[in-house]
Amino acid sequence: MVNELLLSELEPGQTATIVKFTTEDIFLKLMEMGCLPGERIEVVQKALFNDPMSVSVAGYLLSLRTDEARHIVVTFATN
Repeated sequence: MVNELLLSELEPGQTATIVKFTTEDIFLKLMEMGCLPGERIEVVQKALFNDPMSVSVAGYLLSLRTDEARHIVVTFATN
Protein backbone atom coordinates (compact mmCIF):
# COMPACT_ATOMS: atom_id res chain seq x y z
CA MET A 1 0.00 0.00 0.00
CA VAL A 2 1.27 3.49 -0.88
CA ASN A 3 0.47 6.39 1.43
CA GLU A 4 0.75 10.08 0.57
CA LEU A 5 1.85 12.20 3.52
CA LEU A 6 4.10 15.10 4.47
CA LEU A 7 7.86 14.71 4.84
CA SER A 8 7.61 16.09 8.37
CA GLU A 9 5.56 12.99 9.34
CA LEU A 10 8.32 10.49 8.50
CA GLU A 11 10.62 9.07 11.16
CA PRO A 12 14.41 8.64 10.95
CA GLY A 13 15.33 5.73 8.68
CA GLN A 14 12.22 6.02 6.52
CA THR A 15 12.59 6.66 2.79
CA ALA A 16 9.98 8.15 0.48
CA THR A 17 9.57 9.74 -2.94
CA ILE A 18 8.83 13.45 -3.35
CA VAL A 19 5.49 13.99 -5.11
CA LYS A 20 4.79 17.74 -4.93
CA PHE A 21 4.90 20.87 -2.78
CA THR A 22 1.91 22.35 -0.96
CA THR A 23 2.86 25.98 -1.60
CA GLU A 24 4.49 27.98 -4.38
CA ASP A 25 6.24 30.23 -1.82
CA ILE A 26 8.87 27.62 -0.97
CA PHE A 27 8.87 25.77 -4.29
CA LEU A 28 12.01 27.39 -5.81
CA LYS A 29 14.01 27.24 -2.58
CA LEU A 30 13.35 23.52 -2.14
CA MET A 31 14.04 22.72 -5.80
CA GLU A 32 17.38 24.56 -5.62
CA MET A 33 18.28 22.29 -2.69
CA GLY A 34 17.63 19.16 -4.76
CA CYS A 35 14.10 18.45 -3.55
CA LEU A 36 12.55 17.63 -6.92
CA PRO A 37 9.38 15.65 -7.57
CA GLY A 38 10.35 12.02 -8.21
CA GLU A 39 13.51 12.25 -6.07
CA ARG A 40 14.01 9.71 -3.28
CA ILE A 41 14.42 11.28 0.16
CA GLU A 42 15.39 9.66 3.46
CA VAL A 43 14.98 11.10 6.94
CA VAL A 44 18.37 10.64 8.60
CA GLN A 45 17.65 12.20 11.98
CA LYS A 46 15.49 14.70 13.81
CA ALA A 47 16.71 17.17 16.40
CA LEU A 48 15.07 17.73 19.77
CA PHE A 49 11.40 18.61 19.24
CA ASN A 50 11.85 17.43 15.59
CA ASP A 51 13.32 20.76 14.40
CA PRO A 52 15.42 20.79 12.31
CA MET A 53 15.53 17.45 10.55
CA SER A 54 18.37 16.03 8.50
CA VAL A 55 17.48 14.35 5.20
CA SER A 56 19.44 12.64 2.46
CA VAL A 57 18.39 13.80 -1.02
CA ALA A 58 20.15 14.05 -4.39
CA GLY A 59 23.33 12.50 -2.94
CA TYR A 60 23.90 14.87 -0.03
CA LEU A 61 22.65 15.68 3.48
CA LEU A 62 20.29 18.59 3.88
CA SER A 63 18.94 20.22 7.01
CA LEU A 64 15.29 21.28 6.80
CA ARG A 65 13.15 23.11 9.29
CA THR A 66 9.93 21.32 10.17
CA ASP A 67 7.87 24.13 8.61
CA GLU A 68 9.73 23.53 5.31
CA ALA A 69 9.24 19.74 5.54
CA ARG A 70 5.50 20.31 6.02
CA HIS A 71 5.34 21.64 2.45
CA ILE A 72 6.83 18.50 0.86
CA VAL A 73 4.29 15.81 -0.05
CA VAL A 74 5.82 12.34 -0.36
CA THR A 75 4.66 8.80 -1.06
CA PHE A 76 5.69 6.17 1.43
CA ALA A 77 5.29 2.47 0.72
CA THR A 78 4.07 0.29 3.59
CA ASN A 79 3.65 -3.48 3.73
